[in-house]
Amino acid sequence: MSKRILAALLLMLALSLCACAGKETPPEASSQPPAVSVIAPEPEPEPEPEPLPYVNPLTGEGCETDIGQNRPIAIMLNNLKKALPQLGVSQADIIYEAPAEGGITRMMAVFQSVEGVGDLGSVRSARDYYVSLALGHDAVFLHAGGSPQAYSAIKNWGVSALDCVNGPYEGTLFWRDSWRRKNMGLEHSVLTSGDTIQELLPTYSRLRLERKEGWQQDLTFLPEGEKAQGEAASRLEVTFSTYKTGVFTYEEDTGLYAVEEYGAPYVDGNTGEQVKVKNVLVLYTDVSSVAGDTAGRLKVRTTGTGKGLALCDGTVREITWSKSKNSSPLTYYTTDGQPLQLGVGSSYVNIVKNSADVSVT
Repeated sequence: MSKRILAALLLMLALSLCACAGKETPPEASSQPPAVSVIAPEPEPEPEPEPLPYVNPLTGEGCETDIGQNRPIAIMLNNLKKALPQLGVSQADIIYEAPAEGGITRMMAVFQSVEGVGDLGSVRSARDYYVSLALGHDAVFLHAGGSPQAYSAIKNWGVSALDCVNGPYEGTLFWRDSWRRKNMGLEHSVLTSGDTIQELLPTYSRLRLERKEGWQQDLTFLPEGEKAQGEAASRLEVTFSTYKTGVFTYEEDTGLYAVEEYGAPYVDGNTGEQVKVKNVLVLYTDVSSVAGDTAGRLKVRTTGTGKGLALCDGTVREITWSKSKNSSPLTYYTTDGQPLQLGVGSSYVNIVKNSADVSVT
């Protein structure tokens, strides 16, 4: 009897296990919503920027106001090594450099507008060939003293010149910086500023601030998106004398030429940064000593025609230059007689004697 009961119990247990094995536990309901594939809409294209309504005639750059109707400011700059750094030069539209007596060079910086330009200087004395260059821009010419030839040119050529040394402008339009005066010397201390120029020039009743009617700056520029044509060249060395050599090195990433002199970067003291320009030009001309000048001053021809080089976008090409008279602007041409198209941006113009040592690599 006990064996029958035991067998029955075992049978019931086996049936119970089979029944349990046949049942599946339903999965727990997920609290997460089902994944949905979302396709992001195509981004709206950025609108093309509206071109600025006016153009700076010295650089080809667009601007918001019609500054081209204003007379530029041309300012003489000291370039002795002991007087560096210069101030404000990185904002110049055009920098001219030419030899002076004793193997040194002087510079003239030209600004179509001095708005936003900080201190400028140090300001130095004029030479007649710089007066010619300033007159060719119909510029207001700022200087501190000058050679006898420069004063004669200012008087006879009808130049609007504001002189710190022989004029009523020291202490107002110009001042002598105390630190420079102490550490560099009196002759290296004259400064002005963009704000001062903008504030005071309109108060000078006899000074014309707008260009002559019909005056035109004969510079042309490359259309947007076009690159300069010529032979590949990434470095230019211009030897003015044993004292001064200028070096210009092309930067692929910026499309500009970094400027060096005296074996170091050419720095704007206002920013502490190296000066860089879009165009570099070399103009060959006749340079000779002024007869009877005991200081050894030079005669540098700025009118007529001559040969030269133009560097832009990592290329170099031969050019010619022309300036029919002192009041005419400098114009540049390719060797086949077409107007040279400069790159849009600032320019650095080296004026050297015909036999100058100029190296392009």
